[in-house]
Amino acid sequence: MQPLTGIKVIDLTRILSGPYCTMTLADLGAEVIKIETPNGDDTRQWGPPFIEDESAYFLSVNRNKKSMVLNLKEEKGKEVFFKLIKDADVVVENFRPGTLKKLGIDYEVLKQHNKGIILASISGFGQTGAYSQKPGYDILAQGMGGLMSVTGEPGRRPVKAGFSIADVGTGMWAAFGVLVALHERNTSGEGQWIDTNLLDTVVSWQTYLAGNYFASGKDPQPLGDAHPNIVPYQGFEASDGHFMIAVGNDNLWKNFVEVVGLQSLRDPKYATNPQRVEKRHELIPLLEEVFQTKTVNEWIALFEQAKIPCGPINKMSDILNDQHLIEREMVVEKEHPKLGSIKMLGTPVKFSRTPGEIKSVPPELGEHTKEILSSLGYSEEEIRRLSELNITSSARAKV
Repeated sequence: MQPLTGIKVIDLTRILSGPYCTMTLADLGAEVIKIETPNGDDTRQWGPPFIEDESAYFLSVNRNKKSMVLNLKEEKGKEVFFKLIKDADVVVENFRPGTLKKLGIDYEVLKQHNKGIILASISGFGQTGAYSQKPGYDILAQGMGGLMSVTGEPGRRPVKAGFSIADVGTGMWAAFGVLVALHERNTSGEGQWIDTNLLDTVVSWQTYLAGNYFASGKDPQPLGDAHPNIVPYQGFEASDGHFMIAVGNDNLWKNFVEVVGLQSLRDPKYATNPQRVEKRHELIPLLEEVFQTKTVNEWIALFEQAKIPCGPINKMSDILNDQHLIEREMVVEKEHPKLGSIKMLGTPVKFSRTPGEIKSVPPELGEHTKEILSSLGYSEEEIRRLSELNITSSARAKV
């Protein structure tokens, strides 16, 4: 048994935010049926890199799912869909607001077929509001949500985060919303409509930056890898590379001063964090100079011995081969029927009794169409007919 064993999710999503949400639910035991058009999720074609002809991007967020090709623009396709949701718990979608209504499968229609259905909608800017009809992309949310205004080096152009943090974060919020709605349904017996979006996600994560603005009325500024409220709390260059250090309180500062061994750091004007924040322009250059005298590993060894939080700045090749992450099962291998052994990231939430699990690799397009239709009571002849009508066609899998 897994935490979400017995929960059935109909996945209408594509690209990243939605698939990340449904993969999270699938990893925790939910049955996830991924509905695709005959052309499939766009990311099946996103690359290179490919492993043979399978997109590395698609493989990264679609494990533990079944793929079903279904044309929802046709009435017969909608008939199949309504049969699917009869005993489903959740529908997840990330179309532009209003698309489900145009298709005739919006929440008001869904709940007529299943009173307890939970619809989780992911969009760029939400189902309501002045921006609701704007096309939503991760980079727009990062820019419009304020993240890019505080990311990068002072005096240089704004930059985005190194990966699609708004997409992935909204997928997490959607999964969180689904779990809360499932819990509430245990009391009310009714489903509900969850509205998550990329812009709200980025804004909600501003926390102390927004708090600083509310308190001061001043826009936060980019500080590179430094922190606006804590000093020193940033990256430094050693003689052979870079490392991070986090001196989060004044007791740590005392230990830090002993390790660094620089007499000027003992000046009382650096004794408290507020003083160090005010005098960062004096303090940081002193540290930058002294850190050039040893290697990354030498500094990390000294700081770890003094119990001062620190760590290297890893490349992907470093972290994905790190023994700690391997022991934590954050890098896992699974056998793919066509590709052989493939590596994937593990699930970050660990349960003592009901752990998540990677049971199956990302599916071929339409791989489970016949299986799902058969489970709904369709005969071989009816399945063949649906394929001929392009309701359940697939270029890759026999249906």
